Amino acid sequence: MLELVDVVAGYGETEVLHGVSLTVEKGTITALIGANGAGKTTTLRCVAGILRPSRGSITWQGRSLVGLRPDQVVRRGVAMVPEGRHVFPQMSVAENLEMGAYPRRDWVAVRRDLDWVLSLFPVLKERWRQAAGTLSGGEQQMLAIARALMSAPELLLMDEPSMGLAPLLVEELFGVITKIRDEGKSILLVEQNAAMALSIADFAYVLESGTVAVSGSGKDLLSNPEVERAYLGI
Repeated sequence: MLELVDVVAGYGETEVLHGVSLTVEKGTITALIGANGAGKTTTLRCVAGILRPSRGSITWQGRSLVGLRPDQVVRRGVAMVPEGRHVFPQMSVAENLEMGAYPRRDWVAVRRDLDWVLSLFPVLKERWRQAAGTLSGGEQQMLAIARALMSAPELLLMDEPSMGLAPLLVEELFGVITKIRDEGKSILLVEQNAAMALSIADFAYVLESGTVAVSGSGKDLLSNPEVERAYLGI
């Protein structure tokens, strides 16, 4: 289980998170929604070790993540799919996936996981030797997720995976996210498409100005009048 308790964090003099507390249970999708600037990406960065909170605790499987470098967080079983994909454009699809597996030495398991991610994203097998920078936006997003999965995470942090994608591709991508959850992975999902995120989320939090305003099951928040009015355009 991932647990954040009273996390305060920001950039320089600017405090963005003002005491955020949330949990992600094992084998669940937990969605984090809210307006731009609410602190969603900052929350992910704190978990991933990119940003150190000034106060509060972040524990994963009972061990603190605060103060660890991002590579140490990855070795603890936490991987992040960043906003904007950030694939290595000059490297092939194969090389990007190899980079995802860099912390590992369990080569038999690496091969098994490679077969699994290619079954999730068959197009990557077709593009195996193609430079990542020449892929379409949707294919790059698939590669970014597959690369993160190659580190064998138990917790996947996903930042705006649907950004810039066509509606049909978004639906396909969210279907894959549920498959990843069904394999026992835990997912903390930050997503501007609130309706889509809530439709697949086991649990969800709404951030407003760096604090948790509302929380509940994805189904409950989908029918919450305040959430409908503010985030679902209803």
